[in-house]
Amino acid sequence: MSEKPLLAQRYHLLTEVGRGGMGTVWHARDEVLGRDVAVKEVILPHGFSDDEREIQHKRTFREARTAARLSHPGVVGIFDVVEEDGRPWIVMELIRARSLQERIKQDGTLPLRSVAEIGRQMLSALTAAHDAGILHRDVKPSNVLVTDTPSRRAVLTDFGIARAQSDATLTQTGKLIGSPAYIAPERARGRHAVPASDLWSLGATLYAAIEGKSPFERIDAVASLVAVLTDEPAPAPNAGPLRPVIEGLLRKNPDERLTAAEASVMLDRILMGDLDGSTQPMSHTDMNDDPPAAESEPAEIRSHIPVMRLGGTPSAGLWMWPLALAAVVVLVVTSWVVFTALR
Repeated sequence: MSEKPLLAQRYHLLTEVGRGGMGTVWHARDEVLGRDVAVKEVILPHGFSDDEREIQHKRTFREARTAARLSHPGVVGIFDVVEEDGRPWIVMELIRARSLQERIKQDGTLPLRSVAEIGRQMLSALTAAHDAGILHRDVKPSNVLVTDTPSRRAVLTDFGIARAQSDATLTQTGKLIGSPAYIAPERARGRHAVPASDLWSLGATLYAAIEGKSPFERIDAVASLVAVLTDEPAPAPNAGPLRPVIEGLLRKNPDERLTAAEASVMLDRILMGDLDGSTQPMSHTDMNDDPPAAESEPAEIRSHIPVMRLGGTPSAGLWMWPLALAAVVVLVVTSWVVFTALR
């Protein structure tokens, strides 16, 4: 675009801020409204035929319009979509932030509380999208922007391969779109994406934030897909109380996966606790026991916490009262029978 710095007679492209498999993102200036924006230049990978490119371009236009319906602080806002040089350009909200992937590479894994907060915001954004009938289909660390502000805003970006659930007319037959290490098993098998598929990808993303990479990342894409289909995720030693959330989201059967509502309650519980950095990660021994609900938590909150056992046996104390009550009942019945017989 060096010869055409002004896109659609309106958007002045300034600097390139990111590049990925589906295009390049530019920092641009909207000369009409006088504001800075982000512009995504959609660049299709090699190997697409002319017909496939036309289908993909139509699909991008439709999906951009669909995603523009979303209004949520956890979703990058889409302002406009224009056609230039025979391909679509998506004009979006400019968020000055590094991606979660960049943070992991540059700073290492994130603190447990930060990961829980990012997960909570992403669940809220995905719930809003799913309620609108929109699937993201490519949730991964590079598509999550995290600001450096004290409030630590997390934003889901790149709905470029998202589509409305009811729109199946412009899909590409036989082409798997997404990142192998973060793609859900049902999609790896060639089945249609469902809301639970996005939740699987979120689980792998949270795992990467706390451990450094997806549990299914292998030497190449094929090996990653095989791992998604056949391997259970390795235990996450740094996850602590996040481990039940991650494991619940990474269940291979989408019907058995944690729902967004269940995962949100669990993350809320973690964020209500004392996880200020002084709390050490739970040991493997501790992870095999169910920690009791904090007495300071309101009863209505404790009653809605999903119980997820990771192994081990219940504490003997839990069975004392039921056993004692049963013994009393047996004693009373026996005494009554003996008394009746003696009469």
